[in-house]
Amino acid sequence: MTHPTAQPSTEPTVRVLLVDDHAVVRQGLRLFLGLDPLIDVIGEAANGEEALAQVAALHPDVVIMDLMMPVMDGITATRALKRAHPDTEVIALTSTLEEHKVNGAIEAGAISYMLKDASSDTLADAIHAAARGEVRLHPEAARRLVRDFRGGEMRESLTPKETIVLQLIAHGYSNRDIAADQNVSEATVKTHVSRLLGKLGLDSRTQAALYALKHGVASLDGVDL
Repeated sequence: MTHPTAQPSTEPTVRVLLVDDHAVVRQGLRLFLGLDPLIDVIGEAANGEEALAQVAALHPDVVIMDLMMPVMDGITATRALKRAHPDTEVIALTSTLEEHKVNGAIEAGAISYMLKDASSDTLADAIHAAARGEVRLHPEAARRLVRDFRGGEMRESLTPKETIVLQLIAHGYSNRDIAADQNVSEATVKTHVSRLLGKLGLDSRTQAALYALKHGVASLDGVDL
């Protein structure tokens, strides 16, 4: 999903926790994320249980979460993390696009789903996007998610303004971007987002983006998911 404007130089540093059961993967992630001066890797964990403890202690902005781990897998950990720390965003990072993992990660509350073969720039962009509350999905994951998406049944019709906000969410806009685009305050945007999620019976803006794509409110064509 394409961000509408270039990343501002005043963007704050993003505090990141790396979660993967392979030390060499964590080391590689730490090395190339360290090339971005606005990303601070503040800790590591080797399984979901360690991740929950580290999040409680370190309060990262974004968690890079492997899905296949011993003790507690990434999907279970993501679900527990989002319940306890809803403001911490999770990027699911895995080596495969198995459908149950893709769906499970998003249903658990991950804001993004990326493959481990993604470039360092792509992952860094996804981290900054997650910190801004923007959705980033691997293109093939997005297509599978849209195809299989079952969540959300409209309980009440959206207002024209809520429909516009839903479209912008599907195109990767953050609340700040939507506020600027619609010439309203971020608080107003948050209210629109909260109301549309309630009307659609959804839990997250990632699910809202998928709903919009599934039901034709927005299109995959021309959108860099």
